[in-house]
Amino acid sequence: MARPSSYPAELRKRAVRMVAEVRGDYPNESAALRAVAQTLGIGSAETLRNWVKRDKIDSGQRPGTTTEESAAMKALKKENAELKRANEILKAAASFFAAELDRPHTRS
Repeated sequence: MARPSSYPAELRKRAVRMVAEVRGDYPNESAALRAVAQTLGIGSAETLRNWVKRDKIDSGQRPGTTTEESAAMKALKKENAELKRANEILKAAASFFAAELDRPHTRS
């Protein structure tokens, strides 16, 4: 499970916008990423590169699983696991009660 980001969402959005704005001022994207990361105090240019990549995927400019799709898939997997556990409990209860019905009853 991924740990929560130590950078606020607004800083992420601002950094991604800044990279897009200053990209033409640098010879390549890596230089722009390093400059923006240093300006905003982001620990690593790779962190910023991941944010830019995620933004491009979410906006449809790049193929991949969007943040919304990923969250929906995670929720469905969690629900599926809960349903499997409930199903196992029901199976155990059904076999217990079926065994009760098969036992001979003595009336007093």
